[in-house]
Amino acid sequence: MQAVVDVVIPVFGLVFAGLLAGRAGLLGQDSTEALNRFVYWFALPALFFLGTSRAPVAEVFAPAYMASFLGGVVVAAVVAGLVSRYAFRGRAPEVTMAAFLGGFSNSGYMGIPFFLTAFGPAGQMPVIVVSVLNGTVVVSAAAIALELATGRGRGVGGSLLEAGRAVLSNPLIAAMGGGVLWSAAGLGMPRAATVFLDMLGSCAGPCALFAVGLFLAGQDSKALLDRGRAGEVCAVSAIKLVVQPLATWVAGSWLGLEPFLLASAVLGAAFPVGATAFVLAQRHRVYVERCSATILLSTVLSIATLALAMVVLDPRP
Repeated sequence: MQAVVDVVIPVFGLVFAGLLAGRAGLLGQDSTEALNRFVYWFALPALFFLGTSRAPVAEVFAPAYMASFLGGVVVAAVVAGLVSRYAFRGRAPEVTMAAFLGGFSNSGYMGIPFFLTAFGPAGQMPVIVVSVLNGTVVVSAAAIALELATGRGRGVGGSLLEAGRAVLSNPLIAAMGGGVLWSAAGLGMPRAATVFLDMLGSCAGPCALFAVGLFLAGQDSKALLDRGRAGEVCAVSAIKLVVQPLATWVAGSWLGLEPFLLASAVLGAAFPVGATAFVLAQRHRVYVERCSATILLSTVLSIATLALAMVVLDPRP
C-alpha cells in the first residue's frame, strides 16, 4: 500500500494539476502544443539517450521481455477488435481503431515518470524499451492497418513506406538508437555532456505528466454520454486496463521473466491509452469521439489498476 502513496498519488497529482490548468486556461491556448513539443523533442530524447548509453546492450534487447509485452498487446488488440466487430457492429476502420486502443499504452508520457518515481533512474530501462516497441511496432502496425481499412489507395507498399518514415523521424527512437550505439562502442561521456543531459532529462517526468493533464482538459467526453457508444468505450477501456496486463503477466510468467522484468512488463501494459491514438483517429477521421473518450476514461480508471498492480507486483526492496 505504501507504493500507492509514494508513486501513484504523486504521478496522478501532476496529471490532475495539468488538467486543472487546462480547464482554467491559465497557460493559454498554445500551452499544450508547446509543452508537448519540448517533452517530445528535447526532454525525453535526452533521457532515452543517457539511459541507453549507460546500459549494456543485452539489457536493452531482452527477447523474453519484449515478447511478453508484445504478446499482451496482440491478445488485447484481438479481443478489442472482436468485441467492436461482433458486440457493437463496427466497420473495418472502427474495428481496427478499437483494436489499436485495446493494446496501446501511454508508456512515454506516463510510463517514464511513473518508473522514475517508483524505481529511480536505474529502473527506467524496461519502460524505455516498452516506449520504443510502442513507437515502432504497435503504432506502425496500427497506421498500416488503418490505411488499408480506410481504403485511401496507398496500398501495402505505400503504407509501409509512410510507417517507415514515421519511425525514422521519431526523436525517441533515434535517441535510443544513438544510446545503444554509444554503449556498444564503450565510449565515455564527458561530464559536461552528462550534466547537460541529466538536467534536460530530469524535466521529462513532471513536464510529460503535466502535458497529459493539459491534453485531457481538451478531450471530448460526449461518447461517454451517448448510450450507443458508451458501452464500447467502457469495454475497450476495460480490455486495455485488465486484459492486456493479465495477458502480459501470463506470457511473462510462461517465459520465466525474473520478478522485476515481469512487474515492469505488466505495469507497461497497465498504463492507459496513449494520446498518439487520437492523432491517428483524427488523421483517418474514424472513431474520433470514442477515441477521445477512451483515452479520458482509461486514464481515470488507471489510477485504480496501476495502484493494484503496484501493490501486487511491487518488486522494490
